[in-house]
Amino acid sequence: MTPDAGAAAVQGPMTTAAAAVDLLWVPLGAGGCSVGWNGRIFERIAARRARRTRLDLYHSALQVRTAESSFTIEMAPAWNDRRADRGVTGVGPVGLRALGRLRAFRYEVRRWCDGTIRDAAAAVGGPVRLGEDPLQAQLLLDLVPLFPACTWGRDEQAAGEMWNSNSLTAWLLARSGHDMTQIGPPTGGRAPGWRAGVVVAQRTTMPGEGAPQTA
Repeated sequence: MTPDAGAAAVQGPMTTAAAAVDLLWVPLGAGGCSVGWNGRIFERIAARRARRTRLDLYHSALQVRTAESSFTIEMAPAWNDRRADRGVTGVGPVGLRALGRLRAFRYEVRRWCDGTIRDAAAAVGGPVRLGEDPLQAQLLLDLVPLFPACTWGRDEQAAGEMWNSNSLTAWLLARSGHDMTQIGPPTGGRAPGWRAGVVVAQRTTMPGEGAPQTA
């Protein structure tokens, strides 16, 4: 689903709805960091191997509002923010599990009340509204601490691609009952790790929960 299609599904983020789930597609490397340069090299190699056109790469994050509070949810490097109230619910290693002992090689899963997302202003199409169901929004928030803290950049879950920030977003949306067939990066782009999140989410369901719909 492109940002335009998402905006059309439920008009306008920040409406008067009591609850909301918004998805942000931030271009990889927005803000000029080295991640963008590394990502372009990665995509060039991947495109050449697959014999396809190179695509823009995206990092995803979520903004969730309930009647009581607003939260930002994303996976981020453990070293890029030291504020005590950043809502860390889990940590995991980057690259190799043994390297996770070092802060420079750890990521954090953050469910940050009244938090911020770096480079949110660069999100293509702005926040994409996915739904306004209070129960679904609360379920998504409750699921964040249950996210599997696998090694970033590896495929320890045998899901067919690397585990990363897009895996977190896709896993949460799939487990909270969003229609994953209707959600995807902007036209001309891709989100490495997204499919891994969906695949792993499909393997486990909560009591009374139906299987997530396939992306």
